[in-house]
Amino acid sequence: MDDTAVNDIARFFRRLQWALVALAVLWLVWLMGPVLTPFVVAALLGWLGDPLVDRLQRAGRSRNTAVVLVFALMALLLALALLILVPTLQRQIATLVHSLPNYRDWFVDTAIPWLEQRTRLDLSTWLNPEYLIEQLRVHWERAGGVATTALGYLSRSGFAVFAMVANVVLIPVLTFFFLRDWDVFVERVASLVPRDHLGTASRLAKESSDMLGGFLRGQFTVMLILGAMYGFGLWAIGIDLGLLIGIVAGLLTFVPYLGPASGVIFGVIAALVQHGDWKHVAGVLAVFGIGQVIESYWLTPKLVGDRIGLHPVAVIFAVLAGGQLFGFLGMLLALPVAAVANVLLRYAHARYTQSRLYAGQSPAPGVGAERVSGGGIIVPADSDDEGEGKA
Repeated sequence: MDDTAVNDIARFFRRLQWALVALAVLWLVWLMGPVLTPFVVAALLGWLGDPLVDRLQRAGRSRNTAVVLVFALMALLLALALLILVPTLQRQIATLVHSLPNYRDWFVDTAIPWLEQRTRLDLSTWLNPEYLIEQLRVHWERAGGVATTALGYLSRSGFAVFAMVANVVLIPVLTFFFLRDWDVFVERVASLVPRDHLGTASRLAKESSDMLGGFLRGQFTVMLILGAMYGFGLWAIGIDLGLLIGIVAGLLTFVPYLGPASGVIFGVIAALVQHGDWKHVAGVLAVFGIGQVIESYWLTPKLVGDRIGLHPVAVIFAVLAGGQLFGFLGMLLALPVAAVANVLLRYAHARYTQSRLYAGQSPAPGVGAERVSGGGIIVPADSDDEGEGKA
């Protein structure tokens, strides 16, 4: 067996070894998801706050002082959000509970007959509350068994509730330490990278961090602005549940097209139930139409742009796949992993377009020899471009 075959076998076993290590890491992440969740949340907060800490350090403050200032700012913003949102949401939910009979009557007396008239389907039997209650009574024994099982699970999950509270308490403590020692963690990880690949690894890591950081900060700002715009706009035209609908639509803006679509549906239903005229429906459509114009032509291009480089379908798939595989932890890690994967795929594509496999070794019959330029463009070999001679 020659040296080439031995090297190929050794390379295969090294790759197999790394694949097994990756699978073992994923298995451990899946097993330790509940334990790792507060660490991941704190790491994301520390990563988002580290640029501001570095900026304060460059302004002349010590690392500890900068960390305390940034941590206090983050805690203040969280406290203000809770002080503003919690009472507002409490009032809006109380209004919703008080209005539920009106929504039920509108659904039974107006919505169902309207749908039946246009679809010619007998929906009143299936959607009638009395029929649903009767079906529940008929199957009460089975429902009672399910309820008993659920209550038994809840009674056995007291430790899980305690663990969740402990995680919430841990997050600010861990965030402070991640803010303080973020640069130390980065240096220790960089020290493990082989020296021959340190430059490439550093460049790819910086691209991933810049891309994801810009996307998250911009998207979060867009969500806040749109939630406030939708909420106050619906409140201004007289929708009692306008603030709640606006907040929900703003949060769902993270999923492309879901936020405005859900806001329009809920807003139109609220306008029809509360006022019953098309003037308020037109007002709801105007609020979301203006919001979408501002978001499409100013907010998203200005604050988000194309920083993550992923199609909206890929973003949705990443979040759903992460949640399906690793639960809430997977949803937290979905976008960071997707951003890193996107940067690595770009790097792999650039390497591939400059490889011999892509360029080929022999010209096609009747065509002059061609080769690949530094930018991945195929040019004739006899081109007199000076830059190509250096590529």
